[in-house]
Amino acid sequence: MARRRFFVDRLEADRAIINGQDAHHLARVLRAEPGQRYEITDGTALYLAEIEAADPRQVTFRILEPLDAGPPLPPLIIVASLFKFDRFEWMIEKLTELGVKTIHPVESARTDEGLFKAAVKRVDRWRKIAKESSQQSRRIQVPEIKDATRLAEALKTPAAIKLRLEENPPANPLRKKAEPWNRTEDLALALGPEGGWTDAERSAMDKLNWTAVTLGPTILRAETAAIAAVAAIQIP
Repeated sequence: MARRRFFVDRLEADRAIINGQDAHHLARVLRAEPGQRYEITDGTALYLAEIEAADPRQVTFRILEPLDAGPPLPPLIIVASLFKFDRFEWMIEKLTELGVKTIHPVESARTDEGLFKAAVKRVDRWRKIAKESSQQSRRIQVPEIKDATRLAEALKTPAAIKLRLEENPPANPLRKKAEPWNRTEDLALALGPEGGWTDAERSAMDKLNWTAVTLGPTILRAETAAIAAVAAIQIP
């Protein structure tokens, strides 16, 4: 069985520290004890470490050896129109498991009223979800969850390839337009809200070279489309 993996707050020579709620979870919920071994990462490297002291306020590890972190995840940026938060949070969890680099929540024209203002208070929760999902899926880095912005601001995202999911024809198959991606430069994918993009938004994206792509003839829910699209892009 694979060892559990945790993100540490800081490294100090051959020691690593976890504080706060994560320390409480380790010490109280998982009942971690000195001598137990886990994988730890600071977001850049991976180590095998042994618990030296376990307190609900702070857990200290002694680093035993570096581990192979594996190949880096491809730099995939998701620009996601806001929708109902329970499903949006589920999407964040699954996109984290699938290995995205960045999730950028945005307000588009058909975003439900009030979601954008409420998103300001939810972003810390979303970052926590991403961190927990990263540990579960054994990532080295937690995806960046950006503060929610207006769509017009997010469309300025620099990327080698910029795609937008589109339910209206004509649109190219997603896999075809993603094929030139070399998996080292950023690929950005914009996901519309329930109800889709407006004509004005389509025009703005066309001017900024966001290419319209499709997953097929059926209309998918926003979170389903996000997961299906990322899975399709990630398959070499």
